[in-house]
Amino acid sequence: MTFSLLGRCARTGQFGAAVTTSSIAVGTRVPFLAAGVGGVLTQHRTDPRLGPRGLDLLRSGCSAREAIDALVASTPHHRWRQVAVMDRTGATAHFDGANVKPARSVAHGVDVVALGNILANEDVAPAMAAAFLAASGQPLAERLMRALEAGEAAGGEHGDVTSACLVVVDRECFPYVDLRIDKDPAPLPALRRLWEEYAPLADGFVRRAVDPDDAPII
Repeated sequence: MTFSLLGRCARTGQFGAAVTTSSIAVGTRVPFLAAGVGGVLTQHRTDPRLGPRGLDLLRSGCSAREAIDALVASTPHHRWRQVAVMDRTGATAHFDGANVKPARSVAHGVDVVALGNILANEDVAPAMAAAFLAASGQPLAERLMRALEAGEAAGGEHGDVTSACLVVVDRECFPYVDLRIDKDPAPLPALRRLWEEYAPLADGFVRRAVDPDDAPII
C-alpha cells in the first residue's frame, strides 16, 4: 500500500523522492538518493537492501534500465518487489514483480517516475507524474509534494496512509531536505505544513555547514 515518485530538477541537478504508505517509517525503507548519481525506490514487501545496491550500480556507470535489470537478477525474491530507478541523466526504469498486488500504477515522464501498489485505482501514478510536470517552475521539493498530493486526490491507496516522507539531495553528501511524518491520520497535510516551515530555512542549513562564518542564525 505505497505510492511514490522520483524526480529530477534539470536546472539545479537536484534529485528527490516523495513517498506515502499505510505503515510506519516509510522514509527509512523506500527512498534512496545520492547527489549527482540518482535515486532508487524499493517497495511492496520492501527490501531496503536494493536501494544502496542500486545506487552503487548507478555510480559504476549503469543506466537506469541496466541498474533495474541487475537488481532483478541479483534478488531471488524479485516477484515480490516493485522498484524504480532514476539515473544521473534523469532517465528512468521500473520493475513490477509478478506478486505485486493490484491495483498497480506506473507513469514515466521527463525527469520523473511515479509508481504504486495496492492502490484505489490505476490513475494514481499518472496523476502524480502530471502534477510534477505541471509544476516545472517550482523548486523540486515543491513539485514532489504537489505530485504526492495529486496521487492522494486521484484515489491514493486502497486504505489509509499513516506515514510520508520528502527527500531531496543537492550537491553535498547530506540531504538538502529530509522530512518525515509517522503514525499520523493525515500524513500528507502534516508533511505539507512541515515542508512549508522548512523551505525558507533549507539554504541556511547548508550555509551553516559549508560557510559557518557567514551563516544565518536559525
